[in-house]
Amino acid sequence: MLEKILSKNKYRCHLWFPALFNSTGGIQRYSSLCLTAFQRLYPDCAYNIVIKHDTNVPPKSANLYFHTTGKWPLPLRTAALAAQMVGLGLWQRPNLIFSTHPNFSVTANLLKQLIGTPYWVAAHGIDAWDIQNPAVKQGLKNADLILAVSNYTRDRLMQEQNLKPDQVVVLPNTLNADNFKISPKPDHLLQQYGLNPHQPVILTVTRLAQSPQRCKGYDKILRALPQIRQAIPDVHYVLVGKGNDRPRIEQLISQLQLQDCVTLAGYVPDEELQDYYNLCNLFAMPSKGEGFGIVHLEALACGKPTLGGNQDGAVDALCQGELGALVDPDNLEAIAQTIIQILQGKYPNPLIYQPEELRHRVMEKFGFESFQTQIDYYLKKYFY
Repeated sequence: MLEKILSKNKYRCHLWFPALFNSTGGIQRYSSLCLTAFQRLYPDCAYNIVIKHDTNVPPKSANLYFHTTGKWPLPLRTAALAAQMVGLGLWQRPNLIFSTHPNFSVTANLLKQLIGTPYWVAAHGIDAWDIQNPAVKQGLKNADLILAVSNYTRDRLMQEQNLKPDQVVVLPNTLNADNFKISPKPDHLLQQYGLNPHQPVILTVTRLAQSPQRCKGYDKILRALPQIRQAIPDVHYVLVGKGNDRPRIEQLISQLQLQDCVTLAGYVPDEELQDYYNLCNLFAMPSKGEGFGIVHLEALACGKPTLGGNQDGAVDALCQGELGALVDPDNLEAIAQTIIQILQGKYPNPLIYQPEELRHRVMEKFGFESFQTQIDYYLKKYFY
């Protein structure tokens, strides 16, 4: 059956993803939107999607065929995945392989050496930094194109891996605009957390993970809250996310006596995130190691003032401060004063108080149509 499907298609493309259907996260969202862009741009191409961790995938369709190793035991999964990638590659000889994780570049490089198949690699954040594995380093060096999600990620890759300047391009993250819209504060969340509609709410959405991801800055906001409360006594902080850093955060909340003004919301499904963005008066994540920060885009699409760190990919997401506030993530005083300024309506960039214009600007710059156009610019080399 698959041979009949493939025979009808002029082009073949292999897409390699860590996960797509059975988990959430930045790389998963990016992978899903990439697949959508490829399909819309080249609907007559046959797509074989190889996924490492998913256990359940859709059945094959007219031009989509999914392969997964998620049901393999974890110690054997990487080997099973590589075998599947190589087998499919040797059999089908695709026009292009696109991997959304640098580790997969090892197998892509092997296929390139064997049959000459070109390959792209996406680079997000910590997945692409401080790479020491020689095989991965060689895989990146031999890639035909590396798509970095921000200038920060591109600069780190260039510096650490000694890559050619024209080999690494910036393709910013995007988002599904239909999932993030401007709405009033949701009544059910106000009731759930005992908040009133006029109460200023700060929000962070991230994974609560110990090192090396303890750079998201949520602990800095907690440490800044006592100072913020002196100026804004009824301020409330909602932290959305789960992870192994939660016990430390709970201890910090107790030490700072913030139990009455902090809510740890835990895991929130993607389809409910819009309500949390609309609950807040300010989205704040003063990170210092974020590859891009798609959550900034989601908050902006909901028309919310947004604060990020000035040392990482948030600079790109907030357009060098045009769309939000950038602060030194190590300066508690700057974090506290900027949050106070924003919540009191005194921040000098008036754009952050214009919800509809914020949404318009972020969609114009980072919307899916722009993302798709940029992908097409590079794809034309392989599909024309």
